[in-house]
Amino acid sequence: MATKCGQCGPGYPTPQEAMKGPREEIVYLPCIYRNTGIEAPDYLATVDVDPKSPHYCQVIHRLPMPHLKDELHHSGWNTCSSCFGDSSKSRTKLVLPCLISSRIYVVDVGSAPRAPKLHKVIEASDVHTKCGLSSLHTSHCLASGEVMISALGDPKGNAKGGFVLLDGETFEVKGTWEQPGAAAPMGYDFWYQPRHNVMISTEWAAPNVIRDGFNPEDVKAGLYGSHLHVWDWQRRKLVQTLTLQDGLIPLEIRFLHNPDATQGFVGCALSSNIQRFYKNEAGTWSVEKVIQVAPKKVKGWLLPEMPGLITDILVSLDDRFLYFSNWLHGDLRQYDISDPKKPILTGQLFLGGSVVKGGPVQVLKDQELESQPEPLVVKGKRVAGGPQMIQLSLDGKRLYVTTSLYSAWDKQFYPDLIREGSVMLQIDVNTAQGGLKLNPNFLVDFGKEPLGPALAHELRYPGGDCSSDIWI
Repeated sequence: MATKCGQCGPGYPTPQEAMKGPREEIVYLPCIYRNTGIEAPDYLATVDVDPKSPHYCQVIHRLPMPHLKDELHHSGWNTCSSCFGDSSKSRTKLVLPCLISSRIYVVDVGSAPRAPKLHKVIEASDVHTKCGLSSLHTSHCLASGEVMISALGDPKGNAKGGFVLLDGETFEVKGTWEQPGAAAPMGYDFWYQPRHNVMISTEWAAPNVIRDGFNPEDVKAGLYGSHLHVWDWQRRKLVQTLTLQDGLIPLEIRFLHNPDATQGFVGCALSSNIQRFYKNEAGTWSVEKVIQVAPKKVKGWLLPEMPGLITDILVSLDDRFLYFSNWLHGDLRQYDISDPKKPILTGQLFLGGSVVKGGPVQVLKDQELESQPEPLVVKGKRVAGGPQMIQLSLDGKRLYVTTSLYSAWDKQFYPDLIREGSVMLQIDVNTAQGGLKLNPNFLVDFGKEPLGPALAHELRYPGGDCSSDIWI
């Protein structure tokens, strides 16, 4: 077990100590009804993942939001391991920014972890007025005790990559983190590394571009992101922009967890590659492609070539393994990154996807597979969609997967996901030699929710995890 510290704050002193933390017993994940035809608010689901529990694999609580069509997406904490040295802090609130409505919901998960309740609603008008931002995405807690949330656009839905700053106690909107006038052209995800005075952010597209679905013409028109933005952490200014060669739609970004590390990875969705960013000898930042997922030539799909569409990536807490999901191809991958310059594929599982046998898509040429994979059936349920959001247990031995990306894209690429709802799966990880194995006894079927099939998205453990905790 992890070292106990009576005078310490939330989280763990190091990533290594976090790996000794307790096994996850419940997880929180937002469930979305926008674009499903069901007139109900999005909600935060609490799922029991304790194998010893009589409620294992069940949704044990649902907290509906007070409004419709928010599009809950990602979440973060009021405080995390970046505040480990502050005994006055405790991880009791989950922050839920909304991608479409631009509201921010603050949920109390401390009073009753198995039955969270709404603590505060920050209206979009407050974000618009004080920050000039909208379409909120990633939430990270800072060592200052504040909460920082990235944005995709301005109040009119045009592209603008800025950051909302909240007071970590009152959750009042304080303004933007970046200096006035210093926003990036586009926004999406971010990760900071104080020991090197740096933050790096990514790009998706303007809210107006993504709101109703994906149009290939928008790619040709240059309306999707292809850059990383490097920020001076102390001065809160944009100091460098990296153009990604063959890197379209850089989404999730992860530094290595070691706070001394000067490198990490970003998943480029549309070009389906992983790029390593690193501090070079000149003291500035560079980027290079280290993994490429080959497209498949297909018939019966939107385009003649289907990309893997890398939509989520994770780095294990010991910085040994990189995981990512190919949402369209349907596979989940594990790479050994002991040498970050040369990742080695050590595990791969097909969990549904667009190219399964018997579906509408015919594969004409495939550089990887000799035949189209079989549809995935778990506990009698045929899984719709493909692997998307992923979360790794603290010890690195269990990987949880959900299948919904974003309601407008779900509706476009996986209509059966809208009809049947998403699922949550669990993968057993071989942490010695590498390798992935589906747990055939684990399935959370969000197609059977009381109000109808729901789209479950990002996963969070009450004690923090490898995509929400940052060490300083």
